[in-house]
Amino acid sequence: MVFWGRQNRLSLEQECELLKSLGFGVELWPNTGGLDECSYDRRNWDWLTAATEDMLVSMRSRNDNPNLEQWIEQVQCAKLLKANIVADLQSLRMQGKNADDGDFISEVVGMAQDEGVKICIETGPLDVLKDIGGRFESVWYCFDTGFAKCDAEHSFNEYVDALAKRTGHLHLTDHNGSSDDHRPLGCSGGANRNDLDYLLESLNKYNNDVIASLEMTPCTPVEMIRRSSGFLFDVLGWPNRPQKNADSHHH
Repeated sequence: MVFWGRQNRLSLEQECELLKSLGFGVELWPNTGGLDECSYDRRNWDWLTAATEDMLVSMRSRNDNPNLEQWIEQVQCAKLLKANIVADLQSLRMQGKNADDGDFISEVVGMAQDEGVKICIETGPLDVLKDIGGRFESVWYCFDTGFAKCDAEHSFNEYVDALAKRTGHLHLTDHNGSSDDHRPLGCSGGANRNDLDYLLESLNKYNNDVIASLEMTPCTPVEMIRRSSGFLFDVLGWPNRPQKNADSHHH
């Protein structure tokens, strides 16, 4: 289970130490602390490697319209960290004003495949995701529970049925039913047992190595983890609860 943290008062080193002590991995952001510099720049690789040592790592892709050279750099960073890349459609130029005819995503997907890096495309319009999946066999999906629940055109179960077979990553978040407000699971009421049971049952039909990230707007990191973990593992009974490090000094 990987925790996806938004900006908070902890440094990356402190955040990783805390998450590691609680048995969680980390999903990295491309920018931290309000800095414009991308965390995945080559000059930062030693820092990222040291901070995430002995952790399960995934990487949220750059969202600043990265060019091919920048994609190459973050793919190489992912290979170094043994991380999946969670990419939104816009970062692959498949959505928005900079969308192209597919040549760019072909270059990125081919390069990632050559480097042995798994790209998981974050949930967006279902028809677009299905089209990309049909064109690129090496592409996986990041199933975002908030987006899938708040889409007015398709039901949550339709998203599950279409994407579960190639889901390699989950973004687990609560929502208020009309917008994805990223509150901890069990706090907004949008994330319900029926939906998440159906998701888990569908994923269990396939033998995929799925990483799940808790995607939450901060109260404090410990409180977010406590609330979402209680809902996911105690209320819903999901498997593979992360175990605290016996040597941890955190409470």
